[in-house]
Amino acid sequence: MGHYIGVDAGGSHCRSRLIDGSGTVLGTGETGPANARIGIEKLYEALFEVTKQATDAAGLTGDQLSSVHAGFGIAGISRPGVRDALQQLDFPFAAAAYETDAVIANMGAHGGEDGAILILGTGSIAQIRMNGIDFAIGGYGFPISDEGSGAALGLSAVRHALRALDGRSARTALGLAVADRFGQSVPKAIEWMDRAAPRDYAAIAPLVMEFAEAGDAIARSIVEDAAQHVERFIETIFERGAPRCALAGGLAPRMKNWLRARTVERLSEPKGDPLDGALKLAGFGQPTAS
Repeated sequence: MGHYIGVDAGGSHCRSRLIDGSGTVLGTGETGPANARIGIEKLYEALFEVTKQATDAAGLTGDQLSSVHAGFGIAGISRPGVRDALQQLDFPFAAAAYETDAVIANMGAHGGEDGAILILGTGSIAQIRMNGIDFAIGGYGFPISDEGSGAALGLSAVRHALRALDGRSARTALGLAVADRFGQSVPKAIEWMDRAAPRDYAAIAPLVMEFAEAGDAIARSIVEDAAQHVERFIETIFERGAPRCALAGGLAPRMKNWLRARTVERLSEPKGDPLDGALKLAGFGQPTAS
């Protein structure tokens, strides 16, 4: 019957799921960031580790690994040269297919059928499948893109905190809480920004949502601005002809509460998660050649 392993490799974490031909889960894995921005060597290490966790949990060894078909959804693989480099990676599997993390999320959300997904996590991107053809809207990378994402919320919060420290913005509870992370020191904030990655900014997003929900004026303005970007994403998705749209990503449930009712009414619940999509990419559920 063979085995299938799906991997969802994103900017904050990487997960895997191993199943047999009947769909029974045999093992899972999880590790840290595994997007193309970390470099092909570190990416390979993360992918190897997360797949090994799953195959070890299932007790697969040696020749059994050669029965595994793998599907990898990886953030950032549209960058020049990344797909070619991925094809050179040495995994002990029968076959490996690679796509963006957004493509597998969309495949999972709609069972591989036509539809769209708007991912609101560390970054943001809309992924659409129409007549079996996949294309994306946005997702060009932080900080130039990723509107409505956790990283964008965190970046806005840090900006407001710095403005509060030098007197250009009101010292609301959010600004003070963010500034406290840097000891109320602008030089320390700048030092942090010099090495901060998108996931570091995204780690501030829950704080922004918490203060916005509590009525903090600055936090509310940040979230309301993000919600407008999300609304425009959704409008564009339907303008492009998508028959349905689902939200996904860690930020999606809280951001959904800030959208207009008429927008929420247009959304569909996802049928599955990105790992379901990665398993479809690996070939699970597809007819086999006779």
